[in-house]
Amino acid sequence: MTGASSGIGLAIAERALADGWRVTGLSRRGAGPDAAAFSGISCDLADVEATARSASRLRDVTGFVHAAGFMATAPIDAVDLAEGDAMWRLHVGAAVQLAGHLAPQLPSGGRIVLIGSRVAMGAPGRAQYAAVKAAQIGLARSWAAELIARQITVNIVAPGATETPMLEAASRHSSPPRMPPLGRLIRPDEVAAAVAFLLSSSAAAITGQTLVMCGGGSL
Repeated sequence: MTGASSGIGLAIAERALADGWRVTGLSRRGAGPDAAAFSGISCDLADVEATARSASRLRDVTGFVHAAGFMATAPIDAVDLAEGDAMWRLHVGAAVQLAGHLAPQLPSGGRIVLIGSRVAMGAPGRAQYAAVKAAQIGLARSWAAELIARQITVNIVAPGATETPMLEAASRHSSPPRMPPLGRLIRPDEVAAAVAFLLSSSAAAITGQTLVMCGGGSL
């Protein structure tokens, strides 16, 4: 999986370990849960060649979770094209590269889960981020159709504002998070629980879908 060093990705890794999975995490620091069943690989997913080298080390994979990401926000007349390119590379390009390597080796019943965002439906000041998250939906549905004959499922968990360090990132200060009608932010462990279900055999008939966890924000 990617993004296991913090936030939602860390919560997913911890839940997967608790459920008996062996987890390999790709991140710049190669960090993750302190557990015997976790191994970290230091990799800058923005670097195509480094990602290819890291991917070549992955063997006997039965599931792939892409949780790495960041958000950069700006109004329409002040977008930073370089930030848009960087978001595309991390959220979409790295997912395509890693899934392309892993999909051929996934067994029947394998799983791919992408961490999307409710913002994929559009939000003021977040156009570039919304675009890359919307692109993930196209990826997931296309992959799901391509892999369904092998009983491999591909889905997205798309949370709203979640209690993670990314909420305080300088890159999103122009568009702060909004409190959902639920009255609190989404918790990382709640996102991890949804991912855990999609990784399980109980979710074998669910594919090509986006599960939105927004605390009522889309109502």
